[in-house]
Amino acid sequence: MRQAVRTMQVDTRRQGLLEITGQVHDWVREQGIAAGLLTIFCRHTSASLVIQENAAPAVRRDMEAYFDRLAPESAGYEHDDEGPDDMPAHLKTALTGVQLSIPVINGMAMLGTWQGIYLFEHRTSPHRRTLALHLIGE
Repeated sequence: MRQAVRTMQVDTRRQGLLEITGQVHDWVREQGIAAGLLTIFCRHTSASLVIQENAAPAVRRDMEAYFDRLAPESAGYEHDDEGPDDMPAHLKTALTGVQLSIPVINGMAMLGTWQGIYLFEHRTSPHRRTLALHLIGE
């Protein structure tokens, strides 16, 4: 049994879904682990991870719009220490999650045909997000 770990920095420019599938696939391939499990963990409370369709950009726009309606800014939240997008960002993260587990088979993360891995930035200003990747297998 082998393990590989890495932290990955992702710079965001705005709220929304940022695809990171390519960087994750490249790292998994470089590890030479044929079969195992990949865990990706987002080390933040105002950004999250999702697996979503990567073919139609309208899916990303609709998801972003849906979450903005679900947790709108300036909705009278008690917690607004970092501005009006702060508490909605925490709510969106709680609803989507900060961890993904993806099987690795034949040295590749086993995503479906139209699936991509996304960092979902919930804050309006640019951020540098840190993800922890852990691959275990043989």
